[in-house]
Amino acid sequence: MEFDDKVPIYLQIKQYLYQAIITDRLKSGAQLPAVRQLAAELTVNVNTVQRALSELIQEGVLVTRRGRGNFVTDDIKVLIELKNRLIATELGTLYRQLADLNLSAAEMKDAFAQYVDEQEAHHDHE
Repeated sequence: MEFDDKVPIYLQIKQYLYQAIITDRLKSGAQLPAVRQLAAELTVNVNTVQRALSELIQEGVLVTRRGRGNFVTDDIKVLIELKNRLIATELGTLYRQLADLNLSAAEMKDAFAQYVDEQEAHHDHE
């Protein structure tokens, strides 16, 4: 994992884990590696990983099972909310970028609809 110097590392780790969960690389109910192992894999300080995991536990995305470790929640409502939050974040970024290009809301909708149609057509031919 490559880190961006402009964003705190623990936030990048959270984002990495969010993506892994939403894309099912980390499945609902899956056990995460131990904190020290995860820190070694990411080549970061153990405290940095612990901070990211602590926040994910507070959010309900991860659950701790005493003596067993940290696991991805199997609460579907939490996972749906996580996915919706990530979608909103990505759309917010896209919206601001398109607004900076002076596109109206209608132009944004049309451009996005056209893009989606093109992507679907492209994938249908594969």
